[in-house]
Amino acid sequence: MSSEPTLWQRSRQAAYAEITRVAMELFLHQGFEQTTIEQIASTAGISRRSFFRYFGTKEDIVLGDLASQGELVRDALEQVPSTVGPWEALRQALHAVDALDIEPGVTLKIATMMYRTPSLRARSIEKHLHWQSLLVPDIRRRLGLEEDDASDPAPAAVVASAIACLDVAGELWVSGGGVGDLAAFYDRAVEAVRSGS
Repeated sequence: MSSEPTLWQRSRQAAYAEITRVAMELFLHQGFEQTTIEQIASTAGISRRSFFRYFGTKEDIVLGDLASQGELVRDALEQVPSTVGPWEALRQALHAVDALDIEPGVTLKIATMMYRTPSLRARSIEKHLHWQSLLVPDIRRRLGLEEDDASDPAPAAVVASAIACLDVAGELWVSGGGVGDLAAFYDRAVEAVRSGS
């Protein structure tokens, strides 16, 4: 069976990319909150109804597919040997999906918009909660707990803390004008959480 995308899939991907491009230009030119879905649809040459075939919300355009990136982190985490402890396993998984790197396509202006816009922050947190539900089962096993043992808060606390450290590292990178190593900021945040200093 061929794994080549169909004509319909290629057309959909092209439309998704074009709507994203148009929207990001508008966001960066006039501001996220000042840009309406109607403007995006009109500039992209589609109807408002068509917009919602590609995106659930305006925030989803900026955040990309953060939810599916969580699935990539989970898959990478499951590839880390079970002998590796929870914190190091999470770091290896985040590194494997480039979550600890600044993507060349993500400019400081876009990252700043993400961290400074309340609705984007809220949506990002919502998607990170989805990450937590995906990653906790693996961390539970690494801590030697039974798969169905939901009575111990430790696995969820470790995962939530690691995600918070990633978020803090990103915000520090933005507030520093895009200077610095995101992975180093993450490592320092984790060190502080684990040592209490």
